[in-house]
Amino acid sequence: MSTRDKLLRATQEALVADGIAGLSARTVAARAGVNQALVFYHFGTVSELAAAAATALCEESVAHYREQFAAVDSLTALLALGEVVHAREQQTGNVAVMAQLMAGAQRDPVLAAAGRAAMDLWRAEVESVVRRVLAPSPVADVVDADGLARAISAAFIGLELYEGVDPDGAAAALAALERLGVLLEAVDDLGPVARRAVRARLRRVRR
Repeated sequence: MSTRDKLLRATQEALVADGIAGLSARTVAARAGVNQALVFYHFGTVSELAAAAATALCEESVAHYREQFAAVDSLTALLALGEVVHAREQQTGNVAVMAQLMAGAQRDPVLAAAGRAAMDLWRAEVESVVRRVLAPSPVADVVDADGLARAISAAFIGLELYEGVDPDGAAAALAALERLGVLLEAVDDLGPVARRAVRARLRRVRR
């Protein structure tokens, strides 16, 4: 493993163990077993190191699920995959890294930019699914696929953080999302006349 990769991995571990407030060049270098000066040589600042570590972790996670996203054929299947993602990301500590990134982003523009980039990685995958599964639906003409993808992505990130303080509340919120998916699928099962009526009604509401 290269020195740069050692520093990235050590930073991810430090964020889980010590949080963003406890992150420093000294603690990361000690975990990586390298000279502290190498932190600044490779990344410039501790903020840039934290941003790079979180971004690398997010890229790995999204790549891990890309084929599964491509196989999703309904919103309920997307939400089911979201539960799988949630469980794995929680277990691996990736949720904790994202939580610390978001916490630091409140005051650090470097971390804020990294947080937006991480969200965009997930949003792009979700949006491709949303556009594909809604294409034949009566709601396709009135649903903003990009906006819905952002809402779903934000909901899952929020639920991952919310679960740490209120597991029952997070479970109830996830169940509500699942019922919404079932409702949209029920609309898809309507006959052609009813589907046209739903489409016309939604278009009037949109105006």
